[in-house]
Amino acid sequence: MYSPTDPRTHVAITDVAAYAHLSEADVEALATELDAIRTDVEASLGARDAAYIRRTIRAQRLLDAAARILIHRSRGKVGWVLGTVALATAKSIENMEIGHNVGHGQWDWMNDPEIHSNTWEWDMAGLSSQWRYSHNYTHHVYNNIIGVDDDLGFGVLRVSPDQEWKPDYLAAPVRNVLLALIFEWGIALHGLHSSRDRALLVGGSKGGRELLAKVARQVGKDYVVLPALSGRRFRRTLLANVAANVLRNLWAYVVIFCGHFPDGADKFDPAVLEDETRGAWYLRQMLGSANFHAGPAMGFMSGHLCYQIEHHLFPDLPSNRLAQIADRVRALCDKYDLPYTTGPLSRQYLQTFRTIHRYALPNRFTVAKMH
Repeated sequence: MYSPTDPRTHVAITDVAAYAHLSEADVEALATELDAIRTDVEASLGARDAAYIRRTIRAQRLLDAAARILIHRSRGKVGWVLGTVALATAKSIENMEIGHNVGHGQWDWMNDPEIHSNTWEWDMAGLSSQWRYSHNYTHHVYNNIIGVDDDLGFGVLRVSPDQEWKPDYLAAPVRNVLLALIFEWGIALHGLHSSRDRALLVGGSKGGRELLAKVARQVGKDYVVLPALSGRRFRRTLLANVAANVLRNLWAYVVIFCGHFPDGADKFDPAVLEDETRGAWYLRQMLGSANFHAGPAMGFMSGHLCYQIEHHLFPDLPSNRLAQIADRVRALCDKYDLPYTTGPLSRQYLQTFRTIHRYALPNRFTVAKMH
């Protein structure tokens, strides 16, 4: 039986500052330096940043249109494959660099009603409004806190010995594969679950009805309307849309999981929330997140979530600034002797994969490996 007081199984951090070997003064000094980074970036936002997101949106839409034309007009498998990969790329950019980041309010400072967290609806099954609650609030505020952060295993995977083991976790390896393939649907249902209490407060099953309406629009667009517009090439377009969505799902899954579940992305006991200061919150975000190595192209395709540590520190600062922020954050980690968890994408995912399979088993089978 799981017990949060059992030293053999309890590895979640209960005191963030003590774990990091920092005094209260050190933690507050760290907060002051991180606040300074935020102030500097906010003061420098301007026309170049606005041009960046508008250019990105235009390029994504052009790529999407070009991919669909290639799928429809080309003959043979080569053209279909190229068009499908281009479509998957366009969908990934829309979800990761545009939808995710606009939804975080990173571009709200522009006061552009078309590029605003309250108005942007992304090209995937889930409702952006439900995702904003489950992700921006439940996840980002309570990052990796056992029993509080709903994103910790997304309700279907066990990624820490501090999560109570249940027999259905034995199916975690299979669930993991299925979740990767249908990731957008997992996010959609997860967003609805996380907004359940709020939905009940504002109108019973309103959240469910809104999600069903969004699903109907998304399924209709991808699997009925666009294939129908292809006429005799209905099947070719339908298969391309299915394949592009699966490829997008796999990429989003890898990026998200590698930012939260590899070795070094710590988990926390709810006790850390007691009188948590701004500095302790910053420190928890740094300890509970992980980066992966990426050049400019991969960084762009990941929505700049290769800088997950920096994103968790400043979730509402524009993604195109995270690379420069990372230099300053890493310098602070060196200054305060803090870990800065990063590594090649392949290694980060293999560690995540191992964690998912390890904790599919009861703690009695994994404790010896942990200590």
